Amino acid sequence: MNSGGGRGRRPGGPDTRGQILDSARRHFLADGYRSVTMRQIAADADVDLALLSYYFGSKKGLFSAAVTASANPAEVIARALDGDPAQLPQRVLRDLLILWDDPVTGAPLKTMLANLSQDAAFADLIRQMLERELIARLADRLSGVDARRRAAAFCTQIAGIVVTRYLLRLEPVASMPADELVSLFVPALRDSLQPTPRRPPTRGR
Repeated sequence: MNSGGGRGRRPGGPDTRGQILDSARRHFLADGYRSVTMRQIAADADVDLALLSYYFGSKKGLFSAAVTASANPAEVIARALDGDPAQLPQRVLRDLLILWDDPVTGAPLKTMLANLSQDAAFADLIRQMLERELIARLADRLSGVDARRRAAAFCTQIAGIVVTRYLLRLEPVASMPADELVSLFVPALRDSLQPTPRRPPTRGR
């Protein structure tokens, strides 16, 4: 097995990137973000260490790619934005719950969530992704001068539900059936998307 140093495979092999992602996913799920090294992943994937940087840029880039390879929450929400705007809160929350509750797609996402508090730079990377892929896209679909504020309020509530259910495991949210969660939270999510009423100007006396 390649130890991760020396000359390895040439970049662009048909299965090299997939091998790296498979190895990275196994290591990150088993040991967490901080304990895993790029050299360990390269050795397990039997590739040159330099290929990890070639394909993913950094450990953070590799981690992000590994945990979202099977399902990317940003892509799920992007698809949910299409369709009847009145049903958008239901679609977004239901599709995300399906994604996170599934044992296959949810496990790496829960690992990513648990590791956010361990690395400030990685948390900043996720924040930028949320702002770019979720808040900005949703704001583009909304009308009104406060579209970004409403999009941020909506995404903040979604993030709170995810943290409460999958990280804090706070009951009854942690064990509540998905359909009940949707019924419980959709009214507040829908309200957050409504334009802020303009107050009439105050008339002087």
